[in-house]
Amino acid sequence: MTSRLASTRSWPDHDSFYFADPLDPSESAFSKVLIANRGEIACRVIQTCRKMAIKTVAIYSEPDAFSRHVKMADESVCVGPALALDSYLNMDKVLGAVRAAGADAVHPGYGFLSENTVFAKKLEDIGVAFVGPNSDAIKAMGDKIESKRIANDAKINCIPGYDGEVPDADAAVKLANEIGYPVMIKASAGGGGKGMRVAWNDQECRDGFKLSTQEAASSFGDDRMLIEKYIWNPRHVEIQLIADKHGNAVYLQERDCSIQRRNQKVIEEAPSPFLDPDLRRRMGEQAVALAQAVGYDSAGTCEFMVDHDRNFYFLEMNTRLQVEHPISEAITGIDIVHQMLRVSKGHALTHRQDDIGIRGWSIESRVYAEDPTKNFGLPSVGRLLKYKEPEAIPGVRCDSGIEEGSEISVYYDPMICKLISFGESRDDALATMCNALDSYVIRGVTHNIPLLRDILTESKFVAGDVTTNYLPEVYPEGFQGKSLSTDENQTLNSVAACLFVKDSLRQSSFLNQSRVPLIPSQRKTWNLSLTLDGQSEPQNLSVTVTDAGFKVTTHSSGKEIAIPDLIHFSNPLIQLDIDGPITMQLISNDHCGSLALQYLGTIFKVKVLEERFIDLANFMPEKPVLDLGKMLVSPMPGIVKSVAVKPGDAINEGMEVAVVEAMKMQNSLLALKSGTVKSIHVKEGDQVAEDDLIMEMEG
Repeated sequence: MTSRLASTRSWPDHDSFYFADPLDPSESAFSKVLIANRGEIACRVIQTCRKMAIKTVAIYSEPDAFSRHVKMADESVCVGPALALDSYLNMDKVLGAVRAAGADAVHPGYGFLSENTVFAKKLEDIGVAFVGPNSDAIKAMGDKIESKRIANDAKINCIPGYDGEVPDADAAVKLANEIGYPVMIKASAGGGGKGMRVAWNDQECRDGFKLSTQEAASSFGDDRMLIEKYIWNPRHVEIQLIADKHGNAVYLQERDCSIQRRNQKVIEEAPSPFLDPDLRRRMGEQAVALAQAVGYDSAGTCEFMVDHDRNFYFLEMNTRLQVEHPISEAITGIDIVHQMLRVSKGHALTHRQDDIGIRGWSIESRVYAEDPTKNFGLPSVGRLLKYKEPEAIPGVRCDSGIEEGSEISVYYDPMICKLISFGESRDDALATMCNALDSYVIRGVTHNIPLLRDILTESKFVAGDVTTNYLPEVYPEGFQGKSLSTDENQTLNSVAACLFVKDSLRQSSFLNQSRVPLIPSQRKTWNLSLTLDGQSEPQNLSVTVTDAGFKVTTHSSGKEIAIPDLIHFSNPLIQLDIDGPITMQLISNDHCGSLALQYLGTIFKVKVLEERFIDLANFMPEKPVLDLGKMLVSPMPGIVKSVAVKPGDAINEGMEVAVVEAMKMQNSLLALKSGTVKSIHVKEGDQVAEDDLIMEMEG
């Protein structure tokens, strides 16, 4: 274990624009806080500690040695190798770091050890404050089985199910049939969507139990499972609360977290567009009553399912800071981390329930390194070759733990950033979020901005008509990118044509090049043919250079568009006014007329040819397409957890071949057709990249 002082580099305070929480300089505070976490949440805690003049200590695994949270902290301590079980989840190493740094408090963030009652108790035993609820409250409410029992005793509305530990897959199937399908299988100690599966029949129940158990063991070190009725098509609404050690508790309104994939939240907003004041009050009062029933004393969240008749059911209580806490801070003006630190130090809450209003609207988009066209998001790994957050836009906050040059690895969650927008109304917050996503520059990994951007303008979401089944309902065939209207298609092609012409003019004006004519070209007009990838019919355009920029004429319609010369190849953002402001990003271009532009979130590939070269292009050979009918490749980078077949085995379509773990999620790889296994190219423990060959078949 090594310790070092962090860099003295100065970091901007991303989130100061909405905190109305006053700091009392005369109030006692911790002297040094160790953050037992990594990434964006560690950075987030450090920011508030700095406001309170509290020194901070970061812990890090070996691959995180030069990460952002380590640079931000006053001190840092290495706690082990890459695997979380050997570093961030290793209590002995984390406790050793606490002692080595001389910290008088530990903030656990979320995930890892944040809801581990043993860890909290060990800190209490050595006289170090755990910035979270007391260990008894964590044990009572952090365990989903026990929390349901307590909630039922406290007369909280609960989901029907089995209030006990499910020992094995056979028992799960038996209970599921007693409860009635569909059922939710989930880890008792889980959170963040990990260790959770919905089952609609016996086979899905068996498979879901196995995968959820493995995920729970990997992510939480606790593989106990429970089972309950799955409420079909509900909203997921949660109540943020804060309680102190003096019996006081308030709720900080609600968050609507219904947009989910694989039980993980994608977009959250506060307040909920579905709740009325009476329902908000009743849900808030139940959340506070439950917290007071267990002597809760920190920030926490009660999650509820709300059906279309506005009946609500208690789901679980997260005894920690939630990922989506910033949107509650935005609409209430209360720094939740600040209050957690105050409460942990023993101070009473200074806010009463009547003080907690709702000001404006806030939306959070979780920006992940993943491909949204693959099951709404399979992980992507790599290095951020270019990275620029949209911080200059008013009403935008970026909670991130990375920077240009950071690496997204297979070992940890693939979150890049929590992007938060804030406005006086929901429409304002939506417009600001769209602008922020359009201006967010990320290169080096595939990301989910195309999906986020499309959701924000989709009619059901804009109307607030969403449930947890939103994604499969709106995208029944999966998400394949933005579908452009005729006008949007013309705008995209017009900008691509101008980029092609501007690049041609730039090439003809290079100095000290022997092939450049001494007399610059006086050419003013280009006749071009543009083909959008995936479309067979090209669009023919004429581009004329003018004093103000370019005039683009579409041959088929005769429509003319004036585009100012505001395009700079050194700036990835293209910001223009074409019947209203638009922001595009130039992803790539080459001297053969192939361009990639990010527009409305999605990357479009456009091939631009001068009309005089079209006939010659027909002689170019097409790249052969690899037949993957008898092959199984990994759809994402990860680590092989198990291999279920061997050469010579006869397998059927849909049969499990292997399980690959990526970012702590278990992914079952299934045979695409029936046949006989010819060869297996991986073994348990192997690390695989996207499209690596797993199995070959014959017959």
